[in-house]
Amino acid sequence: MDTSAQQFLPIERIKEGVIVMKDHSLRGILMASSLNFALRASDEQQAIIYQFQTFLNSLDFSCQILVVSRKINITGYLTKLEEMEKKQNNELLETQTREYRKFIEKIVGGGAIMNKNFYTIVPFYLSEMSGGVTKGGLFKIKSTPTLTEESFQKAKMQLYQRMEFLSLGLRRCGVWSVALSSEELIELFWGLSHPKEASIGYYPEIPPELVK
Repeated sequence: MDTSAQQFLPIERIKEGVIVMKDHSLRGILMASSLNFALRASDEQQAIIYQFQTFLNSLDFSCQILVVSRKINITGYLTKLEEMEKKQNNELLETQTREYRKFIEKIVGGGAIMNKNFYTIVPFYLSEMSGGVTKGGLFKIKSTPTLTEESFQKAKMQLYQRMEFLSLGLRRCGVWSVALSSEELIELFWGLSHPKEASIGYYPEIPPELVK
């Protein structure tokens, strides 16, 4: 990310698949699958709603649901189809490739194709290890406690337990989720700061020392 953007982020570093905030609280992020609710039968919809309500009521900690919508640039895909069309030696395959390319172009019709990704952000505060309660927004910076390697490992373990609890709860609702690694977290934040580059699938090479 650009230095100008980094100074506005309350993130100190990303370590072992965990976001360490500037107030030394931790965040873990789960990427969740989508669920086509509208195509389900009425009884199934009611069961999913009830299960999700039960899941939310079972939580004793805060979490945040993030939906990232991004335009997909398929120009490269169409160009590749055109190249394949020209390379076909079989007349029938050439025709089929051309018709498929035109079909895709017609579907797009000049409109934007959007891709949606769903994330659940899970927080953990160091004060919770001593029985304290921390209130406020998920990314609000508070007084900075001391974060040693020992306290980080203990807090990370409890954060992972929360994430596993969330993952199991979402699975009961028909939604699968997976925790993002350090590299995936870096790519997520870089993509949020560089939407144009991310829309065409470009991501910079991440130095090995940052992926820990």
